[in-house]
Amino acid sequence: MIPGILRKTSALLAGFALLAAPALSQNTTPAPAETRRLHVELTLEEAIRAAQEQSIAAMVAKYTFLSSYWSFRSFRASRLPSLNLSGEVLSFDRSLRLLQDYDTGEMRYLENYNLQNTIGLSIRQNIALTGGTLQLYSSLNRLDQFAPKDSKSYYSQPITLSYTQPLFAYNQFKWDKKIAPKEYELAKRTYIEAMEDVTTQAVSYYFALLLSKTRHEIAVKNYDNTKALYAIAEKRLKLGSITHDELLQLQLRMLNDSLSINDTSLEVREQQMRFNSYLRYNENVEVAPVLDDRIPAIDIDYAMVLDKALENSSFDIGNQIQMLNAESDIARARAERGASATLNARFGLSQTGEEFRTAYSNLLDQEVVGLQFSIPIFDWGMGKGRVRMARAKAEIVRNRIEQEEIDYRHEIYTLIEQFLNQRNQCAVAGRALEVAERRYSIALENFRRGTVSVTDMNTAQTEKDQANQTYVSALADFWNYYYSLRRKTLYDFISRTDINAEFDKLINE
Repeated sequence: MIPGILRKTSALLAGFALLAAPALSQNTTPAPAETRRLHVELTLEEAIRAAQEQSIAAMVAKYTFLSSYWSFRSFRASRLPSLNLSGEVLSFDRSLRLLQDYDTGEMRYLENYNLQNTIGLSIRQNIALTGGTLQLYSSLNRLDQFAPKDSKSYYSQPITLSYTQPLFAYNQFKWDKKIAPKEYELAKRTYIEAMEDVTTQAVSYYFALLLSKTRHEIAVKNYDNTKALYAIAEKRLKLGSITHDELLQLQLRMLNDSLSINDTSLEVREQQMRFNSYLRYNENVEVAPVLDDRIPAIDIDYAMVLDKALENSSFDIGNQIQMLNAESDIARARAERGASATLNARFGLSQTGEEFRTAYSNLLDQEVVGLQFSIPIFDWGMGKGRVRMARAKAEIVRNRIEQEEIDYRHEIYTLIEQFLNQRNQCAVAGRALEVAERRYSIALENFRRGTVSVTDMNTAQTEKDQANQTYVSALADFWNYYYSLRRKTLYDFISRTDINAEFDKLINE
């Protein structure tokens, strides 16, 4: 009864094998010329370059930086003198105005019927040191009166110098001078880090595709080898050198390899679509990653990596900006708590006349000086509360920064250890792959000679497949750790240079 069951199972598995074989041949048949995909071989460096030049993430990083650049340009412009032309043209007014007679106190409506034209030119300069504003201006006004009688007059201010100085106030110009340049430097470092993030993502997609292709190639090769071994096993079965059970093991292995071909083919297409989408290739492009198993000699130590990270990355300067903003909030709260005052001063020349010429003759001096102030007498402790709240927030920021620095150092240390260990892992995985492939070759040859069982043959094949995938995964982890270190430090450990960007080119594009 058992031999009968084995014969039926053998026939069923053989039928499945015949069904799977055409499917494999269909998968490996070249596509027609009109639908053939474009085959592009890419090394890791070429894939990174393509991602940095054309990925959406790279475009987002670019325009985010440009936004910060123009914000910094606006800050710089605010520190330069501004020239302004202002005026009021054809301001016609015909209405009734309620006026009071100064002699009798009587209120009456009088007709207002005139036309005014004004033009002025001014130069304005903000003073960052004091927080004041200096202005030099010249203006001319013409008034045409139509009622109660026709008349015209000019009022000129050929030159006037004015200065406004807040006293005991929050100096926005002073704090902007401290913070804005650091924010622009932060924007530049953030851009470089964003491009390194693009690199890291490209490396991840690259090795994911490479690993899926490796699995697919292993599945195809295993199917071909198992198919050849099955033919040999059929002959050996007739000679009685193997059992029927061992033949069934080969048939089952062949079926599993056929299923693996289909599964890995789907995985390859999925990873291909993800990588193409990131590189902005269309679906007709088939990227073939080129495996480079060379491991560069990189000497790093914790002190050097930490120094580069604090010197180049956005971490330290970002913390500086947080503390400056906290100190700025304290200064604002202190200024708004107590007395405030504003000094206004204006000196210049002016004249009026019925003719344009007379409005610029015999100019008269004008001096206007005034002090405005406000002193809170009792505010129920509101101002004091604002200062204490600002100080409390500053302490929170300071403590959070201290904790982040501790975590940052630990993160860098862990990353260095992982990187150094992974280099050893790659060496061990490479050696294991050589041994596994050698063992599989020997087992394959011995099986043909009839000195190795099918079970031992399957074990050797499984170990070889696992060693191959482990080696590719080890290489992927090595480069992921390496580019993570680059991102942390903005430093190229291979060329031993800092990573920079052509910001002038970005701005002028």
